[in-house]
Amino acid sequence: MQTINLDQKFDQFSKYWTPHIVAEANGQHVRLAKLKDEFVWHAHQDEDELFIVVKGTLTVNFRDRVETVQAGEMLVIPKGVEHMPEAKEEVYLINITKAETSHTGDTESEIRVEVSDMPKI
Repeated sequence: MQTINLDQKFDQFSKYWTPHIVAEANGQHVRLAKLKDEFVWHAHQDEDELFIVVKGTLTVNFRDRVETVQAGEMLVIPKGVEHMPEAKEEVYLINITKAETSHTGDTESEIRVEVSDMPKI
């Protein structure tokens, strides 16, 4: 049990779209990531995904609409809903999801980082 300073944690990495595990609670990961440009279309069939934007503006594209999430706002994406995040400028994101969840869902991609390879900071 210790206090986690998010600014210090975000300062420890620069690579975009690579989740960093900062904490675990109730079988879920609290992951930090920096985002820029487009990600990949994907869905998580068995879990919801929670995005909390700390810095910047995140656009989340859905097949039928677009959601814009500003710093200080959050968005829950229900399981099974296909989405594609993008950030025109750098975004700092907190992602909370089941510990076994890949950040690209069932989509295979060169950008995919396996859960076992996600850095712990």
